[in-house]
Amino acid sequence: MELKEVLQVMEQLAPLSLAESWDNVGLLVEPSKPRPVKTILLTNDLTDAVMEEAEAMSCDLIISYHPPLFRPIKRLVQKDWKQRLAIRAVESGIAIFSPHTSWDSVKGGVNDWLVGGLGSGQVSVLSQALSGATQSHKLEFTVKSAGELSTVMEELKACDSGTTLQHSVSSGIHVSVTCSESALTPSVQALLRHNAPSLSLNVSTFEKPPLPGHGQGRLSVLDQPVTVATAIQKMKSHLGLTHLRLALGLGKTLDSSVCTAAVCAGSGASVLAGVKADLYITGEMSHHEVLDVAAKGISIILSDHSNSERGFLSVFRERLAVRLPDSVAVVVSKADRDPLEVV
Repeated sequence: MELKEVLQVMEQLAPLSLAESWDNVGLLVEPSKPRPVKTILLTNDLTDAVMEEAEAMSCDLIISYHPPLFRPIKRLVQKDWKQRLAIRAVESGIAIFSPHTSWDSVKGGVNDWLVGGLGSGQVSVLSQALSGATQSHKLEFTVKSAGELSTVMEELKACDSGTTLQHSVSSGIHVSVTCSESALTPSVQALLRHNAPSLSLNVSTFEKPPLPGHGQGRLSVLDQPVTVATAIQKMKSHLGLTHLRLALGLGKTLDSSVCTAAVCAGSGASVLAGVKADLYITGEMSHHEVLDVAAKGISIILSDHSNSERGFLSVFRERLAVRLPDSVAVVVSKADRDPLEVV
């Protein structure tokens, strides 16, 4: 199977347009000599141990949830461990793809999997994803004659070839024009050069529509409330961990009831901020963020960053495998693990 065909399947499962604007997702390393993709390795992080595993199995594509290349780089040298891994991938002809926050946001993705550990409930999105459609604006103004309308429209079309026009005639000619974000400033400048349009100009922005079920973080109103102690045991089982970190909310005990839980995989403080719930579940929060939340009577379960994400790899493996031919093996890394452990 060709690499581009695998990437098309990946896009169908979790469109990259769902990723956060700051993220670095998609194909990060592409071999110069194309070869059929026969073995895909799924990992949460690309480390030296995972790269050795990939090389040993003659892997053709590594899907690393966290992008191993995130910030811009000016050189590829051996002293930087991430650059060293990229060099090894290129030399071995291994492609690297990262989905990161597109998996967090997509309906049925990492955050839906994480909140499902507590049991069924009415789940909603904390930070709603919006359509990837290009931002557009509507400019409304009046011109005095058909001749002026023709002149103005020629200037606007020079600013944006996609400009569309609607107009009606009353005492003057009322004009409504839509333009792209990049064309807004030059379009306004063009209109201000004409007397009638400049005096009557009104600008409005079209909001991007929400994508139901997609976005960052989840809030679940549990069908069957549980105690904090039970929530801990459920999450240990769900995440495959023997230990979790707990901060009891002010006035709460292990027997306190949890009716609502807010979750965010990874480092979730910014997404969870201000959310009303009995329990927060995330990978990590800073010391002071924990103190602030606990003071509000909200209990917190922390699993360490990648432990809140890694279990989804097995779920995704099944989804990906059924969409690929039998000739392609999809394997979850055995070398991948959280760098922190309780000792």
